[in-house]
Amino acid sequence: MSDIVRTPIEEMPTKSKVAIYRFPGGGGLMWCVATSRDLSLDLPGQAADALAAIDGYLTAHGLDRTRIVRAEVIVTDHDRKPEFDAVWAQWMPTGCGPVRSFVQSKMPDGDLVEIIMTIALPAD
Repeated sequence: MSDIVRTPIEEMPTKSKVAIYRFPGGGGLMWCVATSRDLSLDLPGQAADALAAIDGYLTAHGLDRTRIVRAEVIVTDHDRKPEFDAVWAQWMPTGCGPVRSFVQSKMPDGDLVEIIMTIALPAD
């Protein structure tokens, strides 16, 4: 039995959209990944939708955006960073910005952004 709890992606059960590891002494980490559920949206729309999906993961685990410690943002066009940053600035609470990278990559047709996050779990 694994000490890591995973939420598989239904279409590909060899991948997870959420994985949680709890440290033996308390606390732990949650990792999650999201893309837009509506590929007809432009980059700001897809970014907002992917971030909304992450909100859902956080809420499902009793967490909020202030617990995010790392974000990896993958886009198909790095020159559109200012558009993403505008959405991010509205979404992320002031003073809680995680370490964040922003890179360009090829992605499946229609996908304009993918976001991967690391979230710190409280020690309880």
